[in-house]
Amino acid sequence: MRVALGIGCLSLLAAGAAMAQQDRDWDAIPLTIHHVSGGVYYLEGSGGNIGLSVGDDGIVMVDDQFAPLTDRILAAIADLDDGEIRFVINTHVHGDHVGGNENLGRLGITILANDRVRVRMVEEMYADPALPVLTYSDTTTVHLNDEEVHVFTVPPAHTDGDSFIHFRGSDVLHLGDVFRTNNFPYIDVSRGGTLRGTLEALGIAIGMAGPDTLIIPGHGGLSTREDVAEFRDMTLVVAERVEKLVRDGASFEGVLAAGTTAEYEERWGDPERFLTGLYTEVGGEL
Repeated sequence: MRVALGIGCLSLLAAGAAMAQQDRDWDAIPLTIHHVSGGVYYLEGSGGNIGLSVGDDGIVMVDDQFAPLTDRILAAIADLDDGEIRFVINTHVHGDHVGGNENLGRLGITILANDRVRVRMVEEMYADPALPVLTYSDTTTVHLNDEEVHVFTVPPAHTDGDSFIHFRGSDVLHLGDVFRTNNFPYIDVSRGGTLRGTLEALGIAIGMAGPDTLIIPGHGGLSTREDVAEFRDMTLVVAERVEKLVRDGASFEGVLAAGTTAEYEERWGDPERFLTGLYTEVGGEL
């Protein structure tokens, strides 16, 4: 029964998301490019923040948002720099980060991602041009524009295929959806995400970042090591509270009613999706 309910809920959510996308006015969505450091920028639009490394050798993109935005995204990037887009790196499998893959793949742009991202995209029946053509199990580095774009896998966190990207020369980290500034963590257990991996991955980012490192989140604004530490600490506090409630026999409705995230909600919004993942991770039965 639990599995059947999960599949039904996922199907309804997917159908609802598809309908919502069809109803959107994509031309009305503002696209804004922010300079970060050196030759690194990020593009804010709808979906995950797009990282950009630009220079004489061409452009490296990190993620590509939704397919209906591709033409406008490419135009915005061309206004910044008219160089060739050489590579697109996917931080993970979610559609608001890989939705433009098919369009970019058809243009001949090389797509890179963790092995598990390609496996999941095949399972979810993405078209062939959307699939990463270069994959890695651990780490890879793109050398362009006098910049080492170092890409590396982290423990299963947001999903089981998460990667961080370190623009070493500019000292900028792109953390994908493992870190966000405008929402609680999202542990997508249906795609292999885990609480333990989330905490470990955030710890890796904190350990790598120096006092001057700038951090691009999957969603939200430019951040620092201290912001990631605050996010990690909040996650740990809430997880401990939920785990205690589950040990005491609380239902999911009881966890929602217990105020486990009360002091954090003004900062990070609606906690229900976060608490759903936590509840199942610490042994609760939905």
